[in-house]
Amino acid sequence: MNLILIAVISLGAIALVLAAVLYVASKKFAVYEDPRIAQVSEVLPQANCGGCGYPGCSGFADACVKAGSLEGKFCPVGGQPVMSQVASILGLDAGTAEPMVAVVRSNGTCTNRPRTNMYDGAKSCAIAASLYGGETGCSYGCLGCGDCVAACQFDAIHMNPETGLPEVDEEKCTACGACVKACPKAIIELRAKGKKSRRVYVSCVNKDKGAVARKACTVSCIGCGKCVKTCPFEAITLENNLAYIDYNKCKSCRKCVEVCPQHTIIELNFPPRKPKEETPVAEAAKTAEA
Repeated sequence: MNLILIAVISLGAIALVLAAVLYVASKKFAVYEDPRIAQVSEVLPQANCGGCGYPGCSGFADACVKAGSLEGKFCPVGGQPVMSQVASILGLDAGTAEPMVAVVRSNGTCTNRPRTNMYDGAKSCAIAASLYGGETGCSYGCLGCGDCVAACQFDAIHMNPETGLPEVDEEKCTACGACVKACPKAIIELRAKGKKSRRVYVSCVNKDKGAVARKACTVSCIGCGKCVKTCPFEAITLENNLAYIDYNKCKSCRKCVEVCPQHTIIELNFPPRKPKEETPVAEAAKTAEA
């Protein structure tokens, strides 16, 4: 009986000592977490898409609280309404961010970019890109396997079976950037959505010289530079035989669209252009020819 009692007392004493050690350790090594992190995390959409530049919504919430400022921080999925809630929780200024949207910078449809061979491998752009240049003469264009479609969590991008190119649904696109990361050819980029969703951009990423590029695709940029000379706002640059429009400088005057001999520059969601009125001299010349 005495042995049992001694064993019980010994175990009780050991338990008390261990409990005391654990209590001291929990206090000494306790990690404090600001309760506002959980509050911010709750108002975030929990898409965990990485579009904000942080590892998931919890990482973004942690960064917002610890930084003490929302400058340079934006949740593309939740948009301005969510950022306003975050700012309210933290007592900070939400600021404003221009809405962005994914843009497919390629117009190499099946008609414009004829197929020269047939790919019979794994249905993956990443794998195809690591093996060869593609099924056409343009090694810069879309491979058409749909990695961007698989990467989108919001059902905002689909492959058009007629053109063989991905198309973005502006209403569903959250500008998370998942499709941009998934495209091995870098033909998708995030651009400012623009007023009334109107945008002007060069729909080509081919950096080959003019003659080579045009042979591979009938609507490729040939690097002629006419758009650069025409732009009154210095919004267009020409580098490596390829024109690029800076959406921060572009005023949507569309003068570049008119002078592009390849019709490579796209004007999206603009109203139809008014037909140009012919001058008396032109009318007289037509009459004389008749």
